[in-house]
Amino acid sequence: MGILLFGLVCILGYQAYQKGLRNKTGKWLAGGAAFFTLAFFSWLGSDESTNSVPDKTTAVSSTSTTTQGPTKAETVSTASTNAVQPAPGAAVATTSAPATAAPTQQSKVVPARVQAKVTEVVDGDTFKVTINGKEETVRMLLIDTPETKHPEKPVQPFGPEASKFTKELLTGKTVELEKDVSERDKYGRLLAYVYVNGQSVQEKLLEKGLARVAVYPPDVKNVDKYRDIQAKAQKTGVGIWSIENYAQEDGYHAEVVKKNGPGADKSTPSTPKPKPQTVAQQPSQAVQQIMNDVFYANCSEARAAGAAPIYRGEPGYRPKLDRDNDGVACE
Repeated sequence: MGILLFGLVCILGYQAYQKGLRNKTGKWLAGGAAFFTLAFFSWLGSDESTNSVPDKTTAVSSTSTTTQGPTKAETVSTASTNAVQPAPGAAVATTSAPATAAPTQQSKVVPARVQAKVTEVVDGDTFKVTINGKEETVRMLLIDTPETKHPEKPVQPFGPEASKFTKELLTGKTVELEKDVSERDKYGRLLAYVYVNGQSVQEKLLEKGLARVAVYPPDVKNVDKYRDIQAKAQKTGVGIWSIENYAQEDGYHAEVVKKNGPGADKSTPSTPKPKPQTVAQQPSQAVQQIMNDVFYANCSEARAAGAAPIYRGEPGYRPKLDRDNDGVACE
């Protein structure tokens, strides 16, 4: 295109030159100047046009680059620009990749508990509940209270107190039951740790000396804690621990109550001789006199004096106060 324009300018300049020769010398000079001026600028414009037009290879390369889309860096930059910016002053949450925590760093798992409605208290460590409309008998894990309704055993000391305590604590209440390893015992009773208002019933019975720790593997989850509570009750001599050797690892020994229980004659008999025997009988007579002097008209007086319940053989015991004749008056 530049070459054609250059040729056209040359032709026009030459015609102007011929006219200048026929007319005047000034026109010749003007035509020559115009010729060379136009020729120069035409050449200059042709050179710029040539340099400004890209070749096909460059054009194709440019087009190819454009159709490839944004680079990875540009994509990230665009995503960052288009992201929703937080309001001024708002807290910005930073999310990091989840790390695999070691087992020792995991949160402590809270054991599952089942809610149940208490319908009846059998004795100190056994009661009945309804779960989803079904009645179940529950036996408290890891403790044993003295018997009150065993078919082969008499009422044991502190058994009535344990039963009374459990009745007052649980009757009509909604409790939470937590299992250990075993679900039921050989009698079909549910085995559970029992909680009422978030407090352990087993721990309360142990604190008051109304139960002993009874271990039946494999259900031993709370045994260490329960033994610590029992040790404190033993140290203070409360409840079952007020009678020496009464509560032992294998159960309760009622036979020691006559020797070590309240009002028992703890003197050691001497060699059977007439005079020592007479002396040895004096404490028994004194104890008998005390028992005769202690009189409660009714159980209200016994409770007011802090003597209830009164066991057979203790001061103040009378068959009239023991209506069910179980050996425990004013229970």
